[in-house]
Amino acid sequence: MKKKEKATEQAGAQERGSAKMVDVGDKPVTKRTATAEAVVRMSAETLKLIEDGLIPKGNVFDTARVAGIMAAKRAAELLPMCHPIGLDDVGVDITVEGDDCLRIRARAKAEAKTGVEMEALVAASVAALTVYDMCKGVDRGIRVTDIRVIQKSGGLSGDYVAEDD
Repeated sequence: MKKKEKATEQAGAQERGSAKMVDVGDKPVTKRTATAEAVVRMSAETLKLIEDGLIPKGNVFDTARVAGIMAAKRAAELLPMCHPIGLDDVGVDITVEGDDCLRIRARAKAEAKTGVEMEALVAASVAALTVYDMCKGVDRGIRVTDIRVIQKSGGLSGDYVAEDD
């Protein structure tokens, strides 16, 4: 199919509201990075239990970190229009903020034709959900909030850095 015909087909699908994966076949491979974050709010008592290693399901930090890394590698299985990407690196960092909050930051890196924002977002989200899952028996009021991309680089659209709230 010629480039013009392909563009016409894609435009027609978009006009009809059809879901369609974006064709990245003609895009160059570039170095891509993205960092996403999620905030997990809980009672001070729950955070103290996490820090002291007293959550009945085990080490919350290690489990959430591994869950986030595993999730990033499966982003394309979860999100219908997400391209499968061979990731070069994924990292998940969890920091304590105050006496009732965890901040989860996930970084994804690849050399690819499309960005890694979704992989970073999935990693941060699943790590946060893992914190909830591991702690729900002691605190049903845990909230996962503020999931967002905070940085991305590479590709034709250039770099992005989120403004602080």
